[in-house]
Amino acid sequence: MIERHWNADLLAKIFGVVFLAVGLLGFVQNPIVSDTGLFRVNDVHNLVHIVTGALFIAGAFLKVPVRTIRGMAVLYAAIAIIGFAMPDSMLFGVLAMNAADRWLHAALAAGLLLVGFLTPATENMRHAHM
Repeated sequence: MIERHWNADLLAKIFGVVFLAVGLLGFVQNPIVSDTGLFRVNDVHNLVHIVTGALFIAGAFLKVPVRTIRGMAVLYAAIAIIGFAMPDSMLFGVLAMNAADRWLHAALAAGLLLVGFLTPATENMRHAHM
């Protein structure tokens, strides 16, 4: 049996950097993340990504990465559900979104839920077993 080690601090930092990068990238016209890209974003959506990234990084440095991952998992699950329930191009009239965004949010929520809730509840995740 292969033993896996998860480091929640590292995962939270990686998620943080990725969200920050996606948030910043959204301000530059590109084919992946932009107002006309595969994933439709606007300034509000970009700011949400930047804040999410900052929260992931803060959670790692404040030594609460598991709680942070779990909180973001629940938040993104809610965003995915609301996104599918409100199939307009603007979530709550302010956040640009398309079908690709909705499916990405659902996949992200599923991944975060697995990582966040299948790991031990301890915040000291240096060598937690999964």
